[in-house]
Amino acid sequence: MTTLFAKVYLDENMDIRLAALLRHRGFYATTAHAVGLLRADDRTQLSYAATNRYCLVMHNLREFEALHDSFLSAGQLHAGIIVASAKNVYRLVDHLARLLNTLTADEIANQILYV
Repeated sequence: MTTLFAKVYLDENMDIRLAALLRHRGFYATTAHAVGLLRADDRTQLSYAATNRYCLVMHNLREFEALHDSFLSAGQLHAGIIVASAKNVYRLVDHLARLLNTLTADEIANQILYV
């Protein structure tokens, strides 16, 4: 069964206003702060997101590309990683909303996407 919209989990380096703006647009979004994972390492962040079927949104490209490869090599799946280059929260919410409205959660799963 296809899951239509991806749930979003923002790592601690993302502006927490982004979660509220995404929720205002009808998406399910939470943050590392909200789930008590501030200062958790990258593997813990991705593991939490994967376990709870959240697509992880973050700025930290280099570490997560290697972690993505490590996850898939070990047979672990995740709900997707979205690397955000835009720093302006309003521009970023537009980019994310466009992506989340274009691709299903299943299409985002196990991918690294860039906005």
